[in-house]
Amino acid sequence: MVGPRDLKSPVEGSLMSGATRRSALGLLLGTPLLSACAGVQQSLSQFSSPFSGSSPPAQPAGPQQQATTAGTGGVKVGLILPLSAAGNAGLAAQSMRNAAEMALAEFQNPNIQLLIKDDNGSPQGAQAGAQQAVDEGAEIILGPLFAQSVPAVAQVARTRGISVIAFSTDSSIAGRGVYLLSFLPESDVNRIIEYAAGIGKRSVAVLVPDNAYGNVVEAAVKAAVPRRGGRVVAFEKYGADRATPARTVAQQLGSADALFIADDGDAVVSVADAMTAAGANLRNIQLLGTGLWDSPRVYASPALQGGLYAAPDPAGFRAFSGRYRTKYGAEPIRTATLAYDAVALVAALARTQGGTRFSPDVLTNPSGFAGIDGLFRFRADGTNERGLAVMKVTTGGGVAVAGSPKSFGA
Repeated sequence: MVGPRDLKSPVEGSLMSGATRRSALGLLLGTPLLSACAGVQQSLSQFSSPFSGSSPPAQPAGPQQQATTAGTGGVKVGLILPLSAAGNAGLAAQSMRNAAEMALAEFQNPNIQLLIKDDNGSPQGAQAGAQQAVDEGAEIILGPLFAQSVPAVAQVARTRGISVIAFSTDSSIAGRGVYLLSFLPESDVNRIIEYAAGIGKRSVAVLVPDNAYGNVVEAAVKAAVPRRGGRVVAFEKYGADRATPARTVAQQLGSADALFIADDGDAVVSVADAMTAAGANLRNIQLLGTGLWDSPRVYASPALQGGLYAAPDPAGFRAFSGRYRTKYGAEPIRTATLAYDAVALVAALARTQGGTRFSPDVLTNPSGFAGIDGLFRFRADGTNERGLAVMKVTTGGGVAVAGSPKSFGA
């Protein structure tokens, strides 16, 4: 098999011009091209939740949409999204569909055809859509969004020996032939702890929410800190009562040189305020967080100024958003980049990898791929690793203090 570093860019000659061509060429990581640019935190309210891709909305879905196709290439690819799901889920799915079709338009002469199926926001709908797609010749399936629908799709895909690239943030449903292209908390934790250790911060106090997201972060931080030669000097989970855990951690803050708080913008501000009320001077300690800190509430908080968090370099999404607005006259949701990158990836693999294009060996290439939000690679267990920047909280927004890596280490 031709290795990724032997590949040439699919964008050659005069196929593209100007900024679009330069952006596309910039996404070649000596690997299959993902075709155009890209990363700002703009989400519909439901999809600002860390595990928003885990559960469908409670409201009833609308009428299921008819299956459609996009593109005329010879390689068929299933795309399963909750297009008729209620509320923000359906709006998010439409934005992701737009992004997928945008990737087709921006990738010159892609040899793929998208078989677009509406799963109605349910496992049953997802399984039916997957069955239709494979019966129509799909060689790989992109989606679904909700974690509870992924196993239903995987069951169908495995009977045909094909892979699934899903968009859920629940790493527990990744596995053999099921790869997640979502933003996983583990990447945020590993990147920020690595950076903190590099600037001498190795005694870490930790506050996380008592929920599914907090459980994932807990496991990641308790593994990452000692791996970097540090120690967790205090650890607390909080629910509705943030004052008591904050008080407990504040009392142990003297033995820490960093405080890691993992939650969304509103909650992080509340926890920081609770720490201050408990007597902690947060200006004397390095604050650390995850990509959920990319929030106007965080930037406006005096207590969080100077805090550091890991996130995709926002330049990519800004560029992507501009092109999306021009094409569709609306703002994309933040997860739209996942659909774009998934389609661009399969188009690149279809062009460059021949009959092995969607095999596990190709999908899990350790060199990874470059997309709108920077580098990513799939692990054999189906989870992913992302190359993230380190951002600093300022009143004007996040400012990069360490850029995204240009390549993955071994």
